[in-house]
Amino acid sequence: MGHLKYIPKILDFHRFANLSAPRHPLISLIDFGQVRFPEDLKGLKLVQKYYTIGLKRNVPYKLFYGQKEYDFNEGIMTFLAPDQVMGMERNPNINLKGASKPTGWLLLVHPDFLWNTSLAQTMKSYAFFGYDINESLFLSEEEEEMMIDIFKRIEQEYRSPIDKFSQKIIVSQLELLLNYAERFYERQFITRNTPNHQLLAQVEQLLQAYFNQENLMELGLPTVEHISQELHLSPSYLSSMLKSLTGMGTQQHIHNKLIEKAKEQLSTTPLPINEIAYNLGFEYPSSFNKLFKNKTEMSPLEFRKTFN
Repeated sequence: MGHLKYIPKILDFHRFANLSAPRHPLISLIDFGQVRFPEDLKGLKLVQKYYTIGLKRNVPYKLFYGQKEYDFNEGIMTFLAPDQVMGMERNPNINLKGASKPTGWLLLVHPDFLWNTSLAQTMKSYAFFGYDINESLFLSEEEEEMMIDIFKRIEQEYRSPIDKFSQKIIVSQLELLLNYAERFYERQFITRNTPNHQLLAQVEQLLQAYFNQENLMELGLPTVEHISQELHLSPSYLSSMLKSLTGMGTQQHIHNKLIEKAKEQLSTTPLPINEIAYNLGFEYPSSFNKLFKNKTEMSPLEFRKTFN
């Protein structure tokens, strides 16, 4: 699907998209309807060195983010961190017969703009920047208008004469936009219960299959990364999904399954506790004892005695 193109600066993207130079070198709001990629461009993969927050409609070709592809026929937001890959199946500037013209906005924010601000450390903590990207954010018309209004306020501020308050005001608006996105994602997780509950069942099946293996002493304990990779999701996305359904993250689900298997062996076999710990993938029995007591308020031995 086309060649891979690195675009390190916001100015470089403006040039590539045939736009006038940005008013600010580290932040830019782009009208997506004005973007004009080179006409001979067929497919493309972009790797950028800045954050890209997109809100698009009517893009006539599929766009690819991480593991999934999207049709942008309705209001959709996407969030890319630096060094993530965005791909386009075809050049979105080429109008298909009967297709509507692409519309929307791209907000580009270079990490250097965030130094010495509240977002310098917290920007990447917003889970939707690490979804790789599994699920875009679908907006209602009211929500879309709200986000566009924040975009415009950011643009108005960086186009105004710069003073000592400029960066602080822009960052506060950006933080507001991200917090709204977090709220809307949470709603999306809750309202899309069917696929989410299917995911919960998949996690359960994966953990069941993992602990049923006979070589856990060699494999060790299952990790959040392993479960995420098996489901083709990023760790932060999987944890967000599970928390919205059960209030527990992936690690807690692993621990719960672990305790369930431990109780099974403690209550139905005469195996020594150290051997059970090794069979479950623990490198040190003391770690098993500590986790079991933390989760059940009993040591493994005390739990076993309740069955004698």
